[in-house]
This record gives sequence, C-alpha cells and structure tokens, in this order.
Amino acid sequence: MKFSAACVLALSASASAFAPASTSSRSTQLNALKDDLSNAAKIAFAGALAVGVASQPVMALTKSEINQLSYLQVKGTGLANRCPEVVGEGTITPKSGQRLVDMCIEPKAWAVEEEIGKAGKTEKKFVNSKVMTRQTYTLDGIEGKIENSGNIVFKEEEGIDYAATTVQLPGGERVPFLFTVKDLVAKGNGNAFKPGFQMGGEFSTPSYRTGLFLDPKGRGGTTGYDMAVALPGLQSGEEGDDELFNENNKVFDVTTGRIEMEVNKVNTEEQEIGGVFVATQLSDTDMGSKIPKKVLTKGIFYARVD
Repeated sequence: MKFSAACVLALSASASAFAPASTSSRSTQLNALKDDLSNAAKIAFAGALAVGVASQPVMALTKSEINQLSYLQVKGTGLANRCPEVVGEGTITPKSGQRLVDMCIEPKAWAVEEEIGKAGKTEKKFVNSKVMTRQTYTLDGIEGKIENSGNIVFKEEEGIDYAATTVQLPGGERVPFLFTVKDLVAKGNGNAFKPGFQMGGEFSTPSYRTGLFLDPKGRGGTTGYDMAVALPGLQSGEEGDDELFNENNKVFDVTTGRIEMEVNKVNTEEQEIGGVFVATQLSDTDMGSKIPKKVLTKGIFYARVD
C-alpha cells in the first residue's frame, strides 16, 4: 500500500533511539520521548502527503446512508468499525463557539519502532505491524469546542476517545497500547475547513491498565500484594527488592502523544469534513515494569460541524 510504504520510509530517517534506563531516570526518559514523538508524527505526515492520501475502503458509506441501516443490517458486517465517507470539496468556515461532533478516527495501518541490525550495526526503524484486536479499535462520537480567531483550534472534550489495541511485530512479539486522543488540542493552519487544511496537536495517553488490575502474582496499583509473595529471597536483605522494584511498585503512567490531520473532503451542505491522520504515541509500560515502544498509527477521520 503506497500510503503505508511512504510513511515507513519517511520515518526511517527520523526515528531516534532510546534505551532502557534505571528506575531513578525513568520519568526523565518518558519526558525526553515527547519531542521524538512530535517530530516523528510531523515527518510521517509529510511522507504520507507526498504520495497522496489514503483511499476510502470498499465498504465506505456516507453518514446519511449509514443512518438508514438497521441494527441487523450492520451486525456482523464490520461497518460499526468504519468511519463515514465524505463527498464534496467545498469550504466550511466555523465560528467560535461551534462544535466539532460525531468525530470518528479509524486506523488503517500500524508500525512499531524496533532495532534493526545490519552489517554489524543497529538502527531504529518503524516496522509494519499486524493488528490483533478485533474490530473495536476505531474511536467514535468524539466532540469538542471550536475556536476561530483567524486559525481554527479544536479542543476534544468527550466521546469514545480511547480503545485498547494490540499489534504484532513480524517476529511474533505483541505490543499493547491505548489508542486515544484524550484532551487533544489541535491547532489549524487556517480559518476554514477545506481540502488541504491541516491541524495537529498533542494529546494525553493514560496507562493501558488501571490501578485495580492484578498481575499473575497478585500485585496491583491500588489493591493486591505489594511484593511477589512466592519470591521472598529476592526481596529481602541489604539490596531489598531492587531486582523486582519495577514489578512490585505499580505506577499509572500518563504520557503524551501527537496527531497530525489533513482535510481532503468537505460536504458544505451536510457540514461534514473527512481526511487522513498520522498519530504517534507510546505503548503500554505494564504499569512501570517495561520500557515503552513508539507506535505509529495511520488512517482516516470524519467529523461534522455543529
């Protein structure tokens, strides 16, 4: 797929390495990744635009066509995981106070940063990955306020704005992450939605697991054991539980991701916009015990101005 290939090639030169660090420098390391993610999203988006935007899927329907379908007509078809198609190339100039509603963000391709060895050297590259999650990874019903004082600014407020997702690398390793756009503040490059309009910004990525989750040894963030009960010898003595510190001390990590979007379709009559996006974020840390990987997500989006 040209869209995916171009993004991966564009990212090859921009991916920056990060290595495991000690517990004391862990928070510093997560903060350092913020700039890398921001740059990766921008470069990937530029690569995607160089070869054109992603085409709509065969099953794509407009919002009005979807609204005419009954539950039984949608059930089992996968349409519930698809974003509506937008037809038209008009222009919409929203006013401050209006809202962007019914936003749908549908991923089409995923890539995970990995170390690739070649000629005795290793380098960081984004590797295409296969989604293992069933068709529940699309975000939908997102809405928020629009501000327009010369440049459009969209602030996400609510909706189904997160989806637990897992992708698998070619070697078989599975990488879980929370696909999300929580608290997104996207700033545009103009005062009107029209083909070519771009907007992007940062969002918060909550921990993949919550404090009530218990690991196989019964340890959790807000409940459960505070140590591996079956391994007392490794958690006593002068060094204490240094070897198992990260596994024993669960944390709720909140990291930062970035998304870049471009509008390529505008239906003035229905006040609808559609386009493509590229998002970068960090994967699951297993509540502090693992170093996260960088995840790249590419796909399409839909929204309506209300």
